[in-house]
Amino acid sequence: MTFICKETGRLDVVMSKNLKLPRNQIEQLIKRVGIKIGTKKIKKCSFKLKINDVVEYDFIQITKEKKRYKVDFDIDILYEDDDILIINKPPFLTVHPASSVKEATVVDWLIKRGVSLATISGDERHGIVHRIDKETSGALVVAKNNRAHLGLSSQLLDKSMGRYYLAITDLPLKNDTIVNKPIARNRKNRLKMDVVMGGRESKSAFCKLVLSKDKKKELISAKLFTGRTHQIRVHLSSMSRHILGDTLYGFKCQKSSIARVMLHAYILYLRHPRTGESMRVTAPLFVDFENILEKYFNKDEIDEKMDSLCIIDSFNNFY
Repeated sequence: MTFICKETGRLDVVMSKNLKLPRNQIEQLIKRVGIKIGTKKIKKCSFKLKINDVVEYDFIQITKEKKRYKVDFDIDILYEDDDILIINKPPFLTVHPASSVKEATVVDWLIKRGVSLATISGDERHGIVHRIDKETSGALVVAKNNRAHLGLSSQLLDKSMGRYYLAITDLPLKNDTIVNKPIARNRKNRLKMDVVMGGRESKSAFCKLVLSKDKKKELISAKLFTGRTHQIRVHLSSMSRHILGDTLYGFKCQKSSIARVMLHAYILYLRHPRTGESMRVTAPLFVDFENILEKYFNKDEIDEKMDSLCIIDSFNNFY
């Protein structure tokens, strides 16, 4: 595949703009496979393109099977066709392999299941367009071919694909609110992110849903306008609110009674990458999340407020 350069600039920047793919994916493509410019093969992201340069590229292909861990679990499928797969990711499951991951991942499950996967992101992340933290559960879309991956990645950039999250907080929000604060790595703890001047632009919206029986906790919904690591948790922490079970940003004493962060990607919306049809998929809650709701909240109120249209409508004031 080729395109003719219409502007000068860095190879990774120009390709990201032309292919409508995130820079990190383009960087992997350049470094792993290389890009042909005229008769030269370039593996340097900072290579300077000139106007009318012919850029020739090919997507990464999986040439050999990496070491995989035993897959002794299954994942519920919410939707599947020849182009995409939408799953309900369980808590405590990592999405893709990494040097620090010593257990089977969502990608391992996909390979075992024989799912044909997109290869744009390389052989460790193939098919993975977006991700969810290990302890977070909920809806996740996987691209089964490169055309679908391109289409979904462009939707991430133009915000036509996204998710509405459910979270249980240790204190109620004062009001529905938008938090627009930059996020970067915490300088004192590399495991954490933090609100940092000069960090990457980060914007989240939060809506109040249901107060607990004792009025001390709250079920809320969150929508992201950007996709930074731990963004919901960091922005809540900046308001002195924390998600139950979050011992990294919240309170370590919770770990004995709540095993993981009570955060769930509840509603996924997107356009089908081939047909253009608008889609909305709701991911059922897992038992541990339901148990917390049953313990602290009134069931009738929860059932009413967890209607997907009700949640989406609650964000209308932000537009």
